[in-house]
Amino acid sequence: MLIDRLAQTKRRLIKNVGSKMLWSFERTMERRSLVGTEAVLDPAQFPFVKGLESSATGMRRELDAVLEHRALHPSFHEISPDQRSITSDDRWKTFFLYGFGHRSDDNCARCPLTAAALASIPGLVTAFFSILSPGKHIPQHRGVYKGLVRVHLGLKVPALAERCRMQIGGTMMSWQSGKAFVFDDTYPHEVWNGTEEERVVLLLDVLRPLPTPFALLNKALVRAVAASPYVTDGVKNARAWERRFADVWR
Repeated sequence: MLIDRLAQTKRRLIKNVGSKMLWSFERTMERRSLVGTEAVLDPAQFPFVKGLESSATGMRRELDAVLEHRALHPSFHEISPDQRSITSDDRWKTFFLYGFGHRSDDNCARCPLTAAALASIPGLVTAFFSILSPGKHIPQHRGVYKGLVRVHLGLKVPALAERCRMQIGGTMMSWQSGKAFVFDDTYPHEVWNGTEEERVVLLLDVLRPLPTPFALLNKALVRAVAASPYVTDGVKNARAWERRFADVWR
């Protein structure tokens, strides 16, 4: 028990110190950004978005196969315990393809069309199916680092789309099937699925476009995060789940 408490304390310390270090670079990333720095960004600034949207139909077919086993998919906090501050039930499920640069070969093999589309995205860091159950609310929170931008591609959207929404920095957004929007998740954001249907998006984090010297610094910082317990513990949890899931997915 004492060892566990010490390990948890060490993890929190590393996370807190790491977050403060990343925050110290936020102004640099904002000043040097080659794309907008507002809460919701123009998707035309990201050429890969059109290709992503053109692949949405095939992705949806692969997603439907994944959802046949939805009860077995891990909740977000089971992969990343640090997410317990915003979710602790089983109504936000995940299916990871990439986690901070760590590729899930098994899950990518199960979704080859999705994996092929992801392979063409420059600066891809994280990608997973984000599965939100009816009635799920994710309270206001913010991302940890402005060196990344986030993309949501709508794959399974409730018919009452206006009741399934996300507020980002004061802007209210709803998802559309086959359409993507791009945002800066360091702005406070909050999510509601006020419908009786499931909502699924392909969630991506990509490196913010920056001039070369700052792009290299950004990559180095993201690699450092990827090597921290904050990420490596999550990768271990995901790998353990994948091994269990392999016996079901034949």
